[in-house]
Amino acid sequence: MSLRALRSCPPRVRRALLSALAAFATVAALVVGAGAPQAAAASSLPCDVYATAGTPCVAAHSMVRALYSSYSGSLYQVQRASDGATADIGLLAAGGYANAPAQDSFCSGTTCIITKIYDQSSKHNDLTVEGAGGAGAADVGAPADALPVTVGGHQVYGLEISAGMGYRDNSTSGVATNGAAEGMYMVTSGTHVNGSCCFDYGNAETNNKDTGNGHMDAINFGTECWFAPCYGSGPWVQADLENGLFQSNLGYSTNSSNTGTGAIPFVTALLKNNGQDHFALKWGNAQSGGLTTTYSGGEPTTSGYSPMHQEGAIVLGTGGDNSNGSIGSFFEGVMTSGIPTDAADNAVQSDIVSVGYGGATGSTGTLNPASEISLKATTSCCTTDYVRHQANAAVLSAITAGSSALDKNDATWIVRRGLAGSSCVSFESRNYPGDFLRHYNFKLLRQPMDGTATFRADATFCPETGKSGTGTSFASYNYPTRYLRHYNYNVYIASDGGSNAWDSATSWTDDVSWVVSSPWAP
Repeated sequence: MSLRALRSCPPRVRRALLSALAAFATVAALVVGAGAPQAAAASSLPCDVYATAGTPCVAAHSMVRALYSSYSGSLYQVQRASDGATADIGLLAAGGYANAPAQDSFCSGTTCIITKIYDQSSKHNDLTVEGAGGAGAADVGAPADALPVTVGGHQVYGLEISAGMGYRDNSTSGVATNGAAEGMYMVTSGTHVNGSCCFDYGNAETNNKDTGNGHMDAINFGTECWFAPCYGSGPWVQADLENGLFQSNLGYSTNSSNTGTGAIPFVTALLKNNGQDHFALKWGNAQSGGLTTTYSGGEPTTSGYSPMHQEGAIVLGTGGDNSNGSIGSFFEGVMTSGIPTDAADNAVQSDIVSVGYGGATGSTGTLNPASEISLKATTSCCTTDYVRHQANAAVLSAITAGSSALDKNDATWIVRRGLAGSSCVSFESRNYPGDFLRHYNFKLLRQPMDGTATFRADATFCPETGKSGTGTSFASYNYPTRYLRHYNYNVYIASDGGSNAWDSATSWTDDVSWVVSSPWAP
């Protein structure tokens, strides 16, 4: 039809034709593959993309944003420690980002845990704190403020799982069972992982017990190598199909180039399984680039996996039998009915990258919450040295314009409201989301926030005018006569004179005085 002919149609007919053309264009973009996903992702969120491709979401969980362009409901629920009250945390706008200020307001003066993660799909497969299982006692809710992060230019919170935490829904609707096909992805982190079982997201047993081979179909992410050999040090995207974390049909890795994702802050992890004779694993950097397929082939050769025997529960943060020794981060994830096309997966990855996970906060060089900073020493020996993390410890290191990008990132911190007191501050690592500077045995370390009162106090510092008359000094929240100090190029909380070497009175006032500068990381 020509443009002139289209204009001559009655308005109602013209609108219908234009709508049909738009739908055709979206489908065509998904079918052609490599070059088209960016266009599809620009106007569609993950579950819109999968629905258009004919594999709709049957579960859509996110701490940070809507996964449908039309979604305007709640993302998750928090419970306040002070009085047990709960509040649902929604969006700033339909199809937008989490209303984190509402959480901050509700939890002000106390602490909160996450008690529910809402399913944005029409199936209402909401996740609640997991009960006891065959391999673990009942779990507890994750601290609501443990994983502050920038997404889409907004300050929001992810879900940070420590051992003993997990979420589940044993009574779902629409999730694959008994060999049906499905796909799933989650956005997680390559910096908050361990080798314990099992940080999973996906299909699991309905009774919290191990009921046999093929009764699970979930993404696993961590450094546990179940079947040797595994190449590199991980972490790896694997398939937890019950009684094994699979990198191939043989269990062990048949792909020597799959050495894991490495310690990148944000990872897209993807699994799809036709439930009969084929599964595939993919991963990508959630901040840039596309997806890499690490395995695509037959189901495990051991009996029980072909066909699969999924039961249709959904688990997050633990294994199917509530094996809950793992740690991990979760930002968003979906499960689909049927296997998505590769083009749809590519479109979703393009959308995830477009969000800007871990982007700049928009504020630098101050002690206001969300400001990105570097901390420079003022002692005459060390005026080009900054606090940075190295091998999990805080050290003092020279950082210059010629330093590597890694060194600059290691020396950049995000100011957060004090985890133990809002009038003080905490310092979150720029490149290890959810990890904070805390003292342990007087030494400063970079560690993930576990929600305990001890960690909160150890990771909170109260700024004062610099003891030398220059810059700022930071008193320990729970040891207020001790201040953040560099000594022999390590960082401690130190008193002015004492039994420890780092308490030496020599140059103490200079060593505990810091310049809060613009961040080294862009």
